[in-house]
Amino acid sequence: MFNAILVNQKEDNSSEAVLSRLETDELPPGDVLVRVEWSTLNYKDALAITGKGAVVRQFPMVPGIDLAGTVEQSDNPDWRPGDRVLINGWGIGETHWGGLAQMARVRSEWLTALPDGLDLRQTMAIGTAGYTAMLSLIALERHGLTPESGDVLVTGASGGVGSFAVMLLARRGYRVIAATGRVEERDYLERLGAAEILPRAELEKPGRPLDKARWAGVIDSVGSHTLANACAQTQVDGLVAACGLAQGMDFPATVAPFILRGVSLLGINSVFRPHAERAVAWSRLATELDLDRLEQTTTEIGLSEAIAAASDLLSGHVRGRLVVDVNR
Repeated sequence: MFNAILVNQKEDNSSEAVLSRLETDELPPGDVLVRVEWSTLNYKDALAITGKGAVVRQFPMVPGIDLAGTVEQSDNPDWRPGDRVLINGWGIGETHWGGLAQMARVRSEWLTALPDGLDLRQTMAIGTAGYTAMLSLIALERHGLTPESGDVLVTGASGGVGSFAVMLLARRGYRVIAATGRVEERDYLERLGAAEILPRAELEKPGRPLDKARWAGVIDSVGSHTLANACAQTQVDGLVAACGLAQGMDFPATVAPFILRGVSLLGINSVFRPHAERAVAWSRLATELDLDRLEQTTTEIGLSEAIAAASDLLSGHVRGRLVVDVNR
C-alpha cells in the first residue's frame, strides 16, 4: 500500500481531498510504474485540492502536475528499473493520477530523464513553475529579445513562475521589473535579481487601451487586466509571453498595442510540449539557474501538509515554491 492525496466528488458535486492509503492495483493504466520521491504544490494543484477550479476532469483523482522518482517496473525497453525520471504536464493530476502520491503508473512517453547537474529534489523545486518560466524566456529570445532591448516586466513575481522568471532573466543580464502584490517581498525579489519593484495595484485595474511605453518584454503569469495593461505599456515591437491566469482567464484589452506598436503576444503551453523542447528547457535550467538562489525560493513540506498548504497558496500567503516530500 502507499499514501496519496485523493480527490473525490461528493453527492452535491463538490469535491473533497483526503490523505488516503491505496493499493498499487488501484493505479490507472500505464506501462511504467514510478516510485515517487518528490512532488510539488502548484497553483493548479491547489485549485484541484480545494475544489475552487475546474482542474480535475474525472474522479477520483490524485492531484499533482509534477513528480520525480525512480522507475520501479517498466514494460517499455527505453526505461529500466532504477532510472531516475521526472514528469511535468501531460495532464497528470487532471485527467490521469498525478504526483502527490508515493507511487504513480504512467505512460512511458511522458517521462523525462533526470537532467545532468540536478537531483530529484531540485527538479521538483523547479517543477512546472521553473519549466514554464524557461519556456517563456526561450520564446521571448527566439523572437528577438536581448538584454539590450530594454527592461523586462515579470508579473506575479513573488509566485512560483514569477520567481523563476526574475532569476532566469537577471542571470541572462536583463534588467527586471518585478510586479507583486506583496511589497514586503522587496528584499526577496531583489536577492533574486529584480532591479525595480512595481506594486501590483498599478496593473491590476482597468487601464488605457494604449499607455506609456515602459518595457521591451513581459513574462505574465497573471492574465486578465494585468496582462492587458502589460501589453498596453509594452514598447514598439515588444514581446509579451502569457503563461498563467492567476487573476483570471479574461483578456479585457484592445488591438491597439498589436496594431499601433507591433507588440507580439506569445502564448506559452507548458503541458503538451514535444520532448525536444523539454530537453532544451531542462538543459538550460540545469546550467543557468543559480542553485543557491533556487534553495532560497523553496519551502519543503510533507505530503500530509499539502492539503492545508493548498489554501495558503491560493490566498497568496506562499512565496516561491513548495516542494513536497511524499514520504513524510
